[in-house]
Amino acid sequence: MVYRVVFTPEAERQLEELFLHVAMASSAGTAQRFTSAVIGTCERLALFPHRGTPREDIRPGLRVSHHRGRTVIAYAVEETPPQVAILGVFYGGQDYASALNDELGKGQDTESDLDRPDRSEPT
Repeated sequence: MVYRVVFTPEAERQLEELFLHVAMASSAGTAQRFTSAVIGTCERLALFPHRGTPREDIRPGLRVSHHRGRTVIAYAVEETPPQVAILGVFYGGQDYASALNDELGKGQDTESDLDRPDRSEPT
């Protein structure tokens, strides 16, 4: 069965912020390639949605996968209809557990996490 992959508004916002962060640190071309690759990783969940690591300790139904080791993709698999909901895209050590816990109540702005100086830039 092939699942449909959908991005929540929060995940779309995080991808836009990631693009801007990489573009400012490197170039628009690098940012486009990097964010397109992250989106491709998300879209490949359509074929094997249960391959990620379950994180029920953070949120019911949550699974996480990674893109190139430093980007965490948080998602939930729904069986009816068969779809994968991308809940968030977190880069470079962002605290995805807290962000997803906070989202259950009031949401969290993760933009300031992108400005942390203690992580390396994408290559």
